Amino acid sequence: MASQITAAHCEEVSVTIDNFTFEPAQLTVKVGTTVTWTNRDDIPHTVVSAGQFRSKALDTDDKYSFTFTGAGNYTYFCSLHPHMVGTIKVE
Repeated sequence: MASQITAAHCEEVSVTIDNFTFEPAQLTVKVGTTVTWTNRDDIPHTVVSAGQFRSKALDTDDKYSFTFTGAGNYTYFCSLHPHMVGTIKVE
């Protein structure tokens, strides 16, 4: 009997919030990757993807992490400054 082993992806990727932008603003990751956003601005920001994830207000140097368990395109924004947007493509 053959056994099937599925390797879990345990990659971690960082996104920096600085000067009212997400850097990088567009990112491609594998399913199972954990993305961590770190706020380097002097004012609070959030990370929100409608129906997917939502951080609390992140003060300077606060972090928020989310593990992507499904493929797709995830558009996110800062709910305090909606012009701040980013996209994560999970494949």
